[in-house]
Amino acid sequence: MAGAAHGNVAGAPMTDHVVIHAPCGDLRGLSERGVVTFKGIPYAEPPVGPLRWRAPQRLAKWQGVRDALEFGPDLPQSPNDKLRGPRQDEDCLYLNVWAPHNAEPGSLPVLVWFYGGGFVAGSGSDVLSDGARMASHGAVVVSFNYRAGIFGFLAHPQLSAESPHRTSGNWGLLDQAAALQWVRENIHAFGGNAQKVCAFGVSAGSASISLMLASQQFDGLFDSAALQSPGAGRPLASLEDAERAGAALAADIDELRALPFDKILALTSRLTPAVRGLTTPRVLRPIRDGWLLPEDERAVFGSGRIRPMPLLIGSNRDEGSLLTRGWPVTSVEDWRAQIAGNFARAEAEAAALYPARTDADASAAVAAMFADTQFNYGTRLLARSMAQVEPRTWRYLFTRRAPGRQDGPHHAEEVPYVFGHLDTVRDADTQDRRLSDLMLSHWVAFARTGDPNLPGATHWAPYVPATDNYLEFGDSVVAGTAWRSPQLDFLDRYFEGPS
Repeated sequence: MAGAAHGNVAGAPMTDHVVIHAPCGDLRGLSERGVVTFKGIPYAEPPVGPLRWRAPQRLAKWQGVRDALEFGPDLPQSPNDKLRGPRQDEDCLYLNVWAPHNAEPGSLPVLVWFYGGGFVAGSGSDVLSDGARMASHGAVVVSFNYRAGIFGFLAHPQLSAESPHRTSGNWGLLDQAAALQWVRENIHAFGGNAQKVCAFGVSAGSASISLMLASQQFDGLFDSAALQSPGAGRPLASLEDAERAGAALAADIDELRALPFDKILALTSRLTPAVRGLTTPRVLRPIRDGWLLPEDERAVFGSGRIRPMPLLIGSNRDEGSLLTRGWPVTSVEDWRAQIAGNFARAEAEAAALYPARTDADASAAVAAMFADTQFNYGTRLLARSMAQVEPRTWRYLFTRRAPGRQDGPHHAEEVPYVFGHLDTVRDADTQDRRLSDLMLSHWVAFARTGDPNLPGATHWAPYVPATDNYLEFGDSVVAGTAWRSPQLDFLDRYFEGPS
């Protein structure tokens, strides 16, 4: 690692200080067990005070050596015991870097992690996505915070009037772009190849990457993408609808800017329904603002305008049951209400594909509807669209259930496997560890070459829309085809119909 200097950390055996010289400024991190870690690096000015609900502002180079030894604050959200930031704060635009010790500048692929959390939560400090083990496999790993919830996705007529683009609401996406630009400009100093940047994420994080693949405003920020259960392909709310929702909180934006961040956070429930619509837009997430996102993804992808690049994409066997567990669905009557509310133009066909003959069937049927509309549909849409313009497209399905479990794997349960953190997986055994090592290695190989295949491993064939093929990571690793095709074909037809 160029420009590195070393020194002992008092009371921390086998741990050394490391100083690097990067374009952003000098940074002091830690080296332990062959991996150097730099935490809490600011990549933009704090979005507080007059910068609340404005695009991230470029940070000037600092003088002297800045400590990068602790995570920065987590963004304001509900409590989460897996987050390691020192506190919650609006001042949250920080990133973290893990890299092999003494890596040659510019020599390694770079994986930039976009966390999930439904666009209202999440953090780059999450223990499940710690990058140390992945870095030990020969990569530079970056995680970062972006504004979410009401801080990251509030639109308001007065905010749009302030903007040179006459738009508002997609602040979190702008943060993501700023973090990627920081990586382009600085990652060489950590050993990363700035021309081999793989954007990867889960859920809302991979949905963000999907939106970037559909918009010219994000050209040139990354070179490949690995999307885990992307919440993609559904209709986006319009700027007008999002502004109307924002104005309902306060007619004067200065009233909201004057509130402390905890009072702002408390307003979140007024913009988030207790039970989300499965086929309708939401406002507290990325919106079709006419500038960053001029169109829905479907329109862009359907016309072949997806940005070509190597793509690895997949989902889990049971994406819905955990996330709908608290929904008020206990009877056939509740199930019928969900069918009518989400598939008004095709109730009979939806009921046949997601049947509930008794009250006991209702919750599982709605969970399957949720899984397909929110995650499985977007996964196939992206795979099909990218395969039309880029043959290096790879699809997977994660099916490994914990021993003794009758459901799962649930949404995002593959994340600790990809990062190699099976200490967070209950009752993980030797087979789980082998599967985790394999998946981690596939992801790093993909970032390095655009092809996830490994010597001696089961062949992972490129995705072909006609066969809808994928590689299954489960009790064994095998090829499969046509995962939930009848249901996803129905959703294709439904979303193509009149709005």
